[in-house]
Amino acid sequence: MNDELRAIVETRLKEKGMSRADLARATNKLPQAISRALNGGKDSGSPPPVWAAILEALDLELTAHPRPDVEK
Repeated sequence: MNDELRAIVETRLKEKGMSRADLARATNKLPQAISRALNGGKDSGSPPPVWAAILEALDLELTAHPRPDVEK
C-alpha cells in the first residue's frame, strides 16, 4: 500500500480512538502484521499481483475513505 493510504488509516484510527492493537483484534490479525502493513517496507500489505496489474493497466489506484453510513 502507498504512504497516502497508510496515513488515511492512521488518521482513521485516531478518529475512532483505536490503537494498532485494537485494529489487530478487530481484524483478527497479529499486531506484528498490522505494524508491518502500516510501517511500510517488505511485505507491507501490497495488493495481490493480479490486482496490482489490473489497477496499473487501467490507470487506477486503491484509495480509502470513510463510509458515509458509519459514525466516527
